[in-house]
Amino acid sequence: MLEIQRIRQEKDAIIAGLAKRNIDATSTLDAIIATDQNWRAAKTNLDQLAAELNQIAREIGELFKKGLQNDASALKAKSSELKTKEVQLKEEVAQHEEALQKLLYTLPNVPHEAVVQGRDAQDNQTTHEAGHIPQFNFDALPHWDLAKKYKLIDFELGVKVTGAGFPFYRGKGAKLQRALIQFFLDEAIAAGYEEFISPHMVNEASGYGTGQLPDKEGQMYYVTEDDLYLIPTAEVPLTNIYRDVILPDGNFSIKMCGYTPCFRREAGSYGKDVRGLNRLHQFDKVEIVRVEHPDNTAKALDEMIAHVQNLLEKLELPYRILRLCGGDMGFASAMTYDFEVYSAAQEKWLEVSSVSRFDTFQSNRLKLRFKDDKKTMLCHTLNGSALALPRILASLLENHQTADGIRIPKALQSYTGFSIID
Repeated sequence: MLEIQRIRQEKDAIIAGLAKRNIDATSTLDAIIATDQNWRAAKTNLDQLAAELNQIAREIGELFKKGLQNDASALKAKSSELKTKEVQLKEEVAQHEEALQKLLYTLPNVPHEAVVQGRDAQDNQTTHEAGHIPQFNFDALPHWDLAKKYKLIDFELGVKVTGAGFPFYRGKGAKLQRALIQFFLDEAIAAGYEEFISPHMVNEASGYGTGQLPDKEGQMYYVTEDDLYLIPTAEVPLTNIYRDVILPDGNFSIKMCGYTPCFRREAGSYGKDVRGLNRLHQFDKVEIVRVEHPDNTAKALDEMIAHVQNLLEKLELPYRILRLCGGDMGFASAMTYDFEVYSAAQEKWLEVSSVSRFDTFQSNRLKLRFKDDKKTMLCHTLNGSALALPRILASLLENHQTADGIRIPKALQSYTGFSIID
């Protein structure tokens, strides 16, 4: 959520920044500023009235001490009238505050100055590309056919038991899935991230804290009777560990990681792009999350990008890094780098990770702050997939297939206990 003080002071810069998302925020910002002025005016009146009531209370006490009951009774009558007005003013302040909050929730984050304007994925910038796209001397199979051939994943059984987008992993497919999760966790821990096992459901406040609500409400599974949401990513519970926290000083760099299943309704997704593992309603992911001093955000982002690069290189997968344009970024992001791996049999690039900086957008919602020279300032937050399993697994199967089976990358063999699936 954008800070109200920033909106007051940098309205034109925010309008220019949100134009990179192809949003004209002028009318919304005008409404925010007007509502804020109404709130502040009502709050000032309320504070003045509270001060007057306190003064009258002191005067009534003095009059009673002096035995001037009639004068005291007259002031008590005035106090009663003012208290009725106070109730009305409190309601007015609350209404303006609620209206202001709702307006602020509608504004996405302002893109970083390095982000270019654009409408969709066609306008993203490729910043790095590495690895070799395999060339086969046999008819390469897509991962859903490989999964069936080697009895690794059962999509039909998932449909029977739950529905489309909820596959069963079996045999070596299940072991490969566990191997990837453990590999990703071990690499994160070696890079200094503390591992957490978090809840898989969160309350509404947590959803608002990281920006999933109200923006992605329709994409989250909701447990009505308990008023809880199934998490779309470990980012939500991990970042919310620090909701309503004030760090004691500016000497901090918090690095967290966690494996969780992730749940996404993916409403409106259909067709060939959702076949197999390309888009699931339940999938596994290892997430890395950072809470940083604003001075360290750029360095932290570079470190996270390098971490994901290292994972993909150890998995021996061809990949590319894209800096997303304004129109393709997530609601809460100030800057996002997507990692895509090449799917050899499908002959297309598949997104496997997003690494983003949110600056103060999440921390303002979370009230996540630190003390610096006796001032209280907002922290910066970042997160990234390191990595999401479905498309990584799909790419491993497709890119490492041979005429004799599916080769396991050397980095994974100590986790799987086998070097080939045949």
